[in-house]
Amino acid sequence: MSEVQPLSGNWLGERTHLRKSLRRVDVTFYLLCTLVGLDTIGSVAANGPQGLVWMVILAVVFFLPYGFLTTELGTAFPIEGGPYVWTKLAFGRLAAGVNQVLYWLSNPLWMGGTLAIIAVTTFETFFVELGLVGKYVAGLAFIWIGVLAVAASLRIGKWVPIAGAFARIVLLGFFTLSVVVYAFKNGVQPLSGGDFVPTWAGFVALVPVLIFNYVGFELPSTATEEMTDPQKTVPFAILRAGIASFLLYGGPILGILLVVPASQIQGLGGFIDAAKQVLTVYGGSVAADGTVTLTGVGAVLGSVCAAGLIIGVLTSGVSWAIGAHRAQAVACADGAGPAYLGRLSSRHGTPIRVNVLSGLLASVVLVTALNLTGGNSEKYFTAGLALVISTTFISYLLTFPSMLVLRRRLPDAPRPFRAPFAVLTTVLTTGLVAFTVVVLIWPLDLPSAFAGERTAYTLSQVVPLLIVIAIGFLFYALGAPTRALDREVRREVTSTSA
Repeated sequence: MSEVQPLSGNWLGERTHLRKSLRRVDVTFYLLCTLVGLDTIGSVAANGPQGLVWMVILAVVFFLPYGFLTTELGTAFPIEGGPYVWTKLAFGRLAAGVNQVLYWLSNPLWMGGTLAIIAVTTFETFFVELGLVGKYVAGLAFIWIGVLAVAASLRIGKWVPIAGAFARIVLLGFFTLSVVVYAFKNGVQPLSGGDFVPTWAGFVALVPVLIFNYVGFELPSTATEEMTDPQKTVPFAILRAGIASFLLYGGPILGILLVVPASQIQGLGGFIDAAKQVLTVYGGSVAADGTVTLTGVGAVLGSVCAAGLIIGVLTSGVSWAIGAHRAQAVACADGAGPAYLGRLSSRHGTPIRVNVLSGLLASVVLVTALNLTGGNSEKYFTAGLALVISTTFISYLLTFPSMLVLRRRLPDAPRPFRAPFAVLTTVLTTGLVAFTVVVLIWPLDLPSAFAGERTAYTLSQVVPLLIVIAIGFLFYALGAPTRALDREVRREVTSTSA
């Protein structure tokens, strides 16, 4: 571990509850579950074949530099809390504290927003209509199952993202194979070479979703002190999970484009609709109006795939929560938030208080959004996904530049891995996330679900962002007693040493 110890004495007492639970293979599967988000595959496919081209381009100009950046920071400063620690070392505790609240709150927004609605929509598509009350019940059950999974000790809880990684491999692999079978039996949608030509409009529409698909490399570093040999584990896991996630995205996106007519692909239902249509090769039919009916083996496989998709989106939320909640607990214990939330369970070594608060916030998001949209799932999904991405990416505007700042401020810190082309790496990653935030808050073309409703869409993004930032400053104010106590302890230690 690096000799740099930037956290307060209050955290040093909490860290005694941590246990080494993450091995190299665990971190690899954890990252794979984090990176491969099943909730955004349809959004990429909805923009046509050029989505695949932009996916490759952004793999080079964002995914690879981002991997370099987080590998250097994660191996140079292997301290529990990851991004919070890096940002604090670079820009100070206030900036890091507000930044961390943005990073943390994106998770309950995601769980109560897009992930819950994907799970509910999948259930309704393959099983039975729930109605508005049923959506409330199912969505809340989804959220609190996730809370329980995150609250478990990491020795047990790590199996949730591992199971999620396997679910992704099986589900997406089976879908891709079934597309081949479907193509031989029914033919595919014609795709011309011109469809793959990248355009500016496609770039603006796709960059937010594609970059969101590619983020998550920093999450294992939030649990660095629960990892065996992090300075070797982090680079190993990032390399292998990065390659695997790129492949797992490409096949299903191409499959959706080959099966579902471009005019019928929606951000929310793209993958779900394509999966249902493809499974008709095992039993079922597609009516002239596009209605899909599964029968026999097709219906059975549809139910299995639906369960796999629900598990997949649940484990996405859990894997992000495992990291984001830990980083928030570290920040609170360090004086950048209320000390109450900085406590770890002595039994499980997990930030249960942050977990429960996140579950409550996600529940509020779910209920509020369903009320505001009247149960309009597509509208809810569009606004929720945009807000989650912008909230997360605003936090990256400080986290990414911290690599260059720390090279200057702490040049002697051991760096087992040094990112090549450091300035270019920082400019590319920070510039692309900044661009993403701008086009999400004020898109050139409104999402179809908000057609003609510019004010409503803008308020759905700006108001929650301002509230989250205000919470960040409030948390910092509530951390004043911890900071004062830490200063007093440091003065006493200095006086005793003298």
